[in-house]
Amino acid sequence: MTTTQPTHTFHPQLTERHEAFKKKPGDSITAADFEPFAAPYGPYEEWELTIEDRKIPGPSEAQIPVRVYTPDWQSASPRPCLVWMHGGGWVAGDLDMPEGHETARGVAGRADAVVVSVDYRLCGEGVRFPAPHEDVLAAYRWVRDNATSLGVDPTRIALGGASAGANLAAGASLYLRDAGETPWQALLIYPLVHAPLPEPSEELTAALAKLPFPFDKLTGGLDQVFSGYLGDVPLTEASPYAFPGLAEDLSGFPPTYIDNDEFDPLRASGELFTDQLRAAGVDVEQALSPGVVHGHLNLVGLDTAHATLDRMAARLRQGGRA
Repeated sequence: MTTTQPTHTFHPQLTERHEAFKKKPGDSITAADFEPFAAPYGPYEEWELTIEDRKIPGPSEAQIPVRVYTPDWQSASPRPCLVWMHGGGWVAGDLDMPEGHETARGVAGRADAVVVSVDYRLCGEGVRFPAPHEDVLAAYRWVRDNATSLGVDPTRIALGGASAGANLAAGASLYLRDAGETPWQALLIYPLVHAPLPEPSEELTAALAKLPFPFDKLTGGLDQVFSGYLGDVPLTEASPYAFPGLAEDLSGFPPTYIDNDEFDPLRASGELFTDQLRAAGVDVEQALSPGVVHGHLNLVGLDTAHATLDRMAARLRQGGRA
């Protein structure tokens, strides 16, 4: 199922801010140039939640910071849970970024669910795959083993993430399937699960050709991202737990929701993974978030971000398709 068809029309609020962008192609671009586009597009949502920072046992002596979001109102039965991973190319991001904090708040409130956001180890000097993958596995198992104290139904624990976080959620889901511990479901938002990136479809190629400056500068640099994650391991030798789209057998993968951004080269990975899962007999729901570039959950107050949170919450409330 595809929730939205491509429009090839840039989101009007992004267009409005783009028109105020003064630089022209050929000028140098820095991260600061994108800050006006990341400023809130609407008010922060209000939810009655208890939010607790904790540290849980990790795969090594170091502990893993997590942030637990629990609705304040009473529940007649244990709640579903989403173990959530932010994005950031495996080298950046934290629990406070909108894709972490605002997503967790929004899903917990909408779904009457517990959300556990994971501050997995970022790759850098001395840290490469499988370190963040192992942290995600530890967090999932900690939630399962402590379900009663968390008010969580141990049979309804989902794994989810955005971008690199979606990669980690998918890789952990694959590993847990192989270990006989398949999660309830997987929620993968603009995922990158293939290396190298698959060739885009003709439709996606046409969409990317319409990316206005400076957003057209976001489509390169994946080789550096991959090397930051894998280190010296060649892509041809990458583990399928690092890039689940490389797995030879995806049968038994948990029911999955995939949400792709329209103007995003990584959409090629999400779309191919959808096809691969369906071919393996997995129940998959695919949605397209129209008019936006990669990372729209970081755009606080944007209607497109709210729509994605609505669909994620529906999956958790209903135990499957929205």
